[in-house]
Amino acid sequence: MVTVGLQHFLVLAAVLFTLGVVTVVTRKNAVAVLIGIELLLNAAGVNVLAFARYGGNVVTGSAFVLFIIVLAAAEAVVGLALILAIHRRLRSVDLENTETLRG
Repeated sequence: MVTVGLQHFLVLAAVLFTLGVVTVVTRKNAVAVLIGIELLLNAAGVNVLAFARYGGNVVTGSAFVLFIIVLAAAEAVVGLALILAIHRRLRSVDLENTETLRG
C-alpha cells in the first residue's frame, strides 16, 4: 500500500503552479488568465496545507487555506466584473484590445 507523503503534495502543487504560470503567460483571453491565477492560488493553498499537515499545526494551516480561498473568490468577482466591463465596451475579452480603453 502506498502512503501519501509530503512529496506527493509538493509535486501536485508544483504541477498546479506550472500550469497556472503557463496559462497566465500564454493566453490572450481574460477569462483564461483568471483561471490561471486561480490555479496559482490553489497551488499555494495545497502547499500551505501540506506543510501544516506534516508540520503538526493543522489548525493554523487550515485558517490560511480558508483565507486563500476567500482571496481567490474575491479575485474572481473583481476580475469577472472587469471582464464584463471590458466586454461591454469592446465586445471582446481579448487582452490585446484593452490598450484602447484610454479616455
